Amino acid sequence: MDVSDLSFNNLLLLEQIQLSWFPGWLPEREFQIALKANPTVEWYIRHKCPQLNDWLDRLMSSHTSGKHYSASEIREAEVKILSSMMDFMVYALDPSVYDAQPFLNWDSAELLALADFTEKTVIDVGTGTGRLALTVADVAKFVFAIEPVATLRTYLKEKTRAQQLENVYVSDGLITDIPFPNQFADITMGGHVFGADLNEEYNEMVRVTKSGGMIILCPGNNDIDNDVHQFLVSHGFEWSRFSEPQDGEKRKYWKTVQ
Repeated sequence: MDVSDLSFNNLLLLEQIQLSWFPGWLPEREFQIALKANPTVEWYIRHKCPQLNDWLDRLMSSHTSGKHYSASEIREAEVKILSSMMDFMVYALDPSVYDAQPFLNWDSAELLALADFTEKTVIDVGTGTGRLALTVADVAKFVFAIEPVATLRTYLKEKTRAQQLENVYVSDGLITDIPFPNQFADITMGGHVFGADLNEEYNEMVRVTKSGGMIILCPGNNDIDNDVHQFLVSHGFEWSRFSEPQDGEKRKYWKTVQ
């Protein structure tokens, strides 16, 4: 998506969970410049996600405080912020753009070969546009697709209706707050979702997975020996490599819950 012509007011479409990820992620100097020129957006963030107010107070009193910028400098800052949250803009404006990305066209056998999904109850956390959930829906008994972003949930519901899939249930939730009881699922899985809070995310996935069931992360990591990889291996996960089109080698992980 080309964000160069997008209004900065598109940030008003973002949800609380998305706003909560801003600190430590967005370039702060440009964000302050853009917010000073768009007070309605600042007001929205403060009221939609009040836990950011202390951060915003510090942000708005630092960096460029008191300095005046030209219209072109403001627009440059706005575009940098919009580019930094490209995925969020796609989710809000047209999830089909994300759904059509080449990197999602990896071989479904990479997932299906990891477990027998036949007649299983499956949770897919951070389902997005449903790449994993829809891959197993034809054989699973139930698939619960968990996604915190409302526009993505709406998109996936429409997609499952179009495909006449009556065993896929789309629900709000986070990998750290999965809305199901203990030992609910035979298989809990996720792709491109694990790694922000390793212990909390892992413990929550274990909680909702039956003893003898499986946790699958596909893709679970880039092809590097980083903290995510070391954590998963130390917790008994097996792993292997596979390729995402145009995005290169990735790693998938799987483990039987004891």
